[in-house]
Amino acid sequence: MRIKPALFAIPALILSPALAEPVTAAEVEVTRFHTPESLAGAQPGPIALVVGNGFEGSDLEARAWLDAVGAALTEQGFTIDPEATRMARVSLTQKVFKDDSSRRNSGVSVGVGVGEGNYGRSSGVNLGVGLGFLLGGKKSREQLATTLEVVFEDAAGTHLWEGRAQTNLKASAKDAQPAKLAPEMAEALFSGFPGESGATIEVK
Repeated sequence: MRIKPALFAIPALILSPALAEPVTAAEVEVTRFHTPESLAGAQPGPIALVVGNGFEGSDLEARAWLDAVGAALTEQGFTIDPEATRMARVSLTQKVFKDDSSRRNSGVSVGVGVGEGNYGRSSGVNLGVGLGFLLGGKKSREQLATTLEVVFEDAAGTHLWEGRAQTNLKASAKDAQPAKLAPEMAEALFSGFPGESGATIEVK
């Protein structure tokens, strides 16, 4: 983590890993489901993209995610065809939550003199200036949890293949914007298609 230069040095020992900045690049957990029978109908070929849950009232956002999924499918040999009877239903779930991990060490002080940091370790410093102040105070950090789900269905509505990609990012990060996040998650979801059924992998 980078901290702007100050009038005094901050001892490295008091910079606990818990205070590190959240990762801003997407680290995506991917899980796929299929059976030998259903997989026969999920092979590359014509497929239509269909909007699923999570896009109500946001056509622009839906287009960003549909385009990303379409591009990832094309890389796997699929052809996007609105008239195809086989469909790839694309759903999105996003939730903003607060990460309070930055509060854990907010009582640590820095400066000169004698002081004690968390976990009983002596920091050797104390100016009455809280480390929490230097790292943005006690404000909670908003995180964005995103789940992209794609389900292949045949004309009868039978599921042929299902995939889910999940990631958490700092909500204000550039990588959390749909233009960047959608392609990364879609590419991760179809990496190594069709994937091992039921296995969860991490794609960075």
